[in-house]
Amino acid sequence: MIDKKQELKEQHDFFENVASLIEQARSFAGRTVDLTMGITYFEIGRMIVEEEQDGKAKAEYGRKLIPELSDYLKSKFGKGFSETNLKNFRKFYQTYEPSIRQMISAELAENIEFQKRQMISAEFNPFKLGWSHYQILMRIKDENARKFYEIESIEQQWSVEELKRNYHSSLFERLALSRDKEAVMKLSQEGQKIKDPKDMIKNPLVLDFLGLEESTAYSELELESAIITHLQKFLLELGKGFLFEARQKRFTFDEKHFFVDLVFYNRLLQCYVIIDLKINELTHQDLGQLQMYVNYFDRYVKKDFEKPTVGILLCQEKTDSIVELTLSEDSNIYASEYSLYLPDKALLEQKLQEWTEEFEEKKTDIAD
Repeated sequence: MIDKKQELKEQHDFFENVASLIEQARSFAGRTVDLTMGITYFEIGRMIVEEEQDGKAKAEYGRKLIPELSDYLKSKFGKGFSETNLKNFRKFYQTYEPSIRQMISAELAENIEFQKRQMISAEFNPFKLGWSHYQILMRIKDENARKFYEIESIEQQWSVEELKRNYHSSLFERLALSRDKEAVMKLSQEGQKIKDPKDMIKNPLVLDFLGLEESTAYSELELESAIITHLQKFLLELGKGFLFEARQKRFTFDEKHFFVDLVFYNRLLQCYVIIDLKINELTHQDLGQLQMYVNYFDRYVKKDFEKPTVGILLCQEKTDSIVELTLSEDSNIYASEYSLYLPDKALLEQKLQEWTEEFEEKKTDIAD
């Protein structure tokens, strides 16, 4: 005789398997719809552009094309084909056509089967995100930045809101300003790859979600408490691979007690990351104290298989010359500013442009 509990369990497992199949099918259907929309809107954009170009001699017809096409499509399919949307499809095509052409050229050279099609289709679909993502991406003028946000959206499975937040917080510019020119190019080609400690540094860290007013006095303890309250968002801002371990981690050395503000572990680098918080301008004493914390973790906490501990001093303001003079070239300590509001994107873009030009001048001087 079959045990009643076992029978109920088997029935429940069967129900769960059926439900799981339906969920997978719905998820697949959703992704398929997104991918199909990308192809469809790109092709509509192409058709509009080609029709407008062909109708240059017919100025009046060219002006009426999108409004009249919109009326026709709405009469057949209902909502979704407003003049604004059709203009977005056109912009989508104009933005992505150069990169799609390069991809198609590469496929044509290597793939005989592809030569039979010579167009994007369900078999060759370069669009891996939903239409809402591309509505944001196609408005990013800098091609390197746009490629970076597209790669990260795909690899990190960013929601539309996460993409917006990372774009408005100038993630690309903040990462780029902490790298050399070659590494900046890799950002646009590969996204953010965490291979050594400096790859995870952003300057500044944007902590607008903490709810602290820039103009209001607050203590380091209040800053730390706000970070703990919004820990999930802080982890997202820190970047890939971070796990939280402790706040005010105490260690005792030579009969004296010391407290590390925040202790994290990065599973990609396999190392401890300790963060010291300063609400004022950074000093060489601050760096010296953090160096002592890092040394302690390396000697008494980390395991043999783990990489050296990384120290990050998070401060409101820093002077690069003080950091460079205080720390050795092979130091595993980094100083990064934080901001309680979204940075001025135009200012960061200008700063990145100036930095790039300065970098190119230095390379030319060295070559001469």
